Amino acid sequence: MSNIARAFEKGKAFIPFLTCGDPSLEVTEQLVYAMAEAGADLIELGVPFSDPTAEGPVIQAANERALAGGVTTDKIFDMVERIRKNCQIPMVFMTYANVVFSYGIERFAQRAAQVGMDGLILPDVPFEEKEEFSEICKDNGLAFVSLIAPTSHNRITQIAREADGFVYCVSSLGVTGVRSNITTDVGAMVRLVKAAKDIPCAIGFGISRPEQAAAMAAVSDGAIVGSAIVKLCGQYKEGCVPYVKEYVREMAEAVHKA
Repeated sequence: MSNIARAFEKGKAFIPFLTCGDPSLEVTEQLVYAMAEAGADLIELGVPFSDPTAEGPVIQAANERALAGGVTTDKIFDMVERIRKNCQIPMVFMTYANVVFSYGIERFAQRAAQVGMDGLILPDVPFEEKEEFSEICKDNGLAFVSLIAPTSHNRITQIAREADGFVYCVSSLGVTGVRSNITTDVGAMVRLVKAAKDIPCAIGFGISRPEQAAAMAAVSDGAIVGSAIVKLCGQYKEGCVPYVKEYVREMAEAVHKA
């Protein structure tokens, strides 16, 4: 069983997201341990990029802070290597095609696999153009995680058939961020995926409160939360670990009960 499959084997998975290096890579490492202890099932590590098109203002600002602080892809790989000596929680990178492309696709995939990452999410790579990344990921034992959005409609079945690891269901149009209401019929999206392939589906974009996370997990296999966590990192900076840990505990409990 893959490490990603293990994240979903107990039922519903809670998946928090962090921007690596905000406020520092040392704090990011501590946050991973704290979130694993608090009940997270899989962690998304954001590799900062100067133009993160799918992100709202909260994660964009975190990307800028991390890059200004001198974070590089190599330093993130070194951090993952340290984490893997202490913690085996499933982890996937989320970043942009440009980051992987400029590092070298093959070199990136090899290094990611070597340090113990389980997968890669590139929100700006359309399904039709994924092969130059997905094939190399597969060769290195990394899941190339597909996204489906409310606009995917008749492509959902096709995307699901070729999906690997889990499917990231985008709950709403636009960029990441906290939303008061999620109106998309995500349950219908999940049903279409499941009809095409038996693969876990987790829902992200806009989830910030336990009741939202529980509602999303009730119609899928898990909930993904980014902006609300990154906001806490921005607010409490070097002192953010206990606040994030408490938040993740509340959210994970809500998801696991769904």
